[in-house]
Amino acid sequence: MIEGVVNASREAVIPLTLRGTAGRTLNIEAIIDTGFGGFLTLPPALVAELGLTLEGIGRATLGDGSEITFPCYDVAVLWEGLPRYGLADEANTTPLVGMRLLERHGLYVEVEDGGRVTIEARA
Repeated sequence: MIEGVVNASREAVIPLTLRGTAGRTLNIEAIIDTGFGGFLTLPPALVAELGLTLEGIGRATLGDGSEITFPCYDVAVLWEGLPRYGLADEANTTPLVGMRLLERHGLYVEVEDGGRVTIEARA
């Protein structure tokens, strides 16, 4: 089980441990974004600090219909003690957890300042 908290801005925040390609690890906090279908989004400073390996270029259509491109990097997230591998999209934003990382899990959020966030694997 992964536990987090709802912050004063009503964002569901969880702790994550990330591992880069050179074995470097970082403990961060990330916001759960249920509107993001990808794995993870990281700001350029964290991508550099982890020494992540460029995998390719991603494309997305924004809510206003415009299209953007962005670099994607291989990353490992320690998830319930085990590494889960995926692509981190690089963007100038706070770290975001997408629905692909939450796949096969249940998400419970008490939507109030200080509310509980619980993520559990489904049987």
